[in-house]
Amino acid sequence: MEKINYDKRMQEQIREIQGRPKLLLHSCCGPCSTAVIERVAEDFDVTVFYYNPNIDDREEYELRRANQELYIRKRYGEEGPVRFLEGNYDPERFLALIRGHEDDPEGGSRCGICFRMRLEETAQKAKDLGFDYFTTTLTVSPMKNAQIINPLGEKVGEENRIPYLYSDFKKRGGYQRSIELAREYGLYRQHFCGCGFSRRENGD
Repeated sequence: MEKINYDKRMQEQIREIQGRPKLLLHSCCGPCSTAVIERVAEDFDVTVFYYNPNIDDREEYELRRANQELYIRKRYGEEGPVRFLEGNYDPERFLALIRGHEDDPEGGSRCGICFRMRLEETAQKAKDLGFDYFTTTLTVSPMKNAQIINPLGEKVGEENRIPYLYSDFKKRGGYQRSIELAREYGLYRQHFCGCGFSRRENGD
């Protein structure tokens, strides 16, 4: 199957936009959000939605949340144009959803379930709070497949009747830019995706 250029699709979506819509941006962590916020803030009013019950270590969860808020505060100010919203931290939900997939390899079905969980929550929150679009920072990582994430986002958007903003944020140097910004703002950069399974696979 031919790969879809989701970065190009995003640019086409943005060209059709009138005004400055509100975007709820799911974020997995501060470092991944850096270059993504920088890019989408040119065209949207952005609220960062930190929703990651897949992180089953509370200390790790809080460290990532703190660094997410730190970046927004340092870069955009306390009362700046980019806002922060924290979702419900419920690791038991994640563990229940992936039951039976504990031994899946990284990037397999377990990850697809996790992507959908976070996209569904973001779409539902965006709909409830009156946002115009939703999307996720997940595609900035070279370890995350935009060909899997975007169809999930599109389907979840249709189910919740809210437009999904296509993305492949690693394109156009997005991942490299995220590394530069994380270093510039002194952010903690983790070495595993989030759940205990990925942590073990990475030897942490």
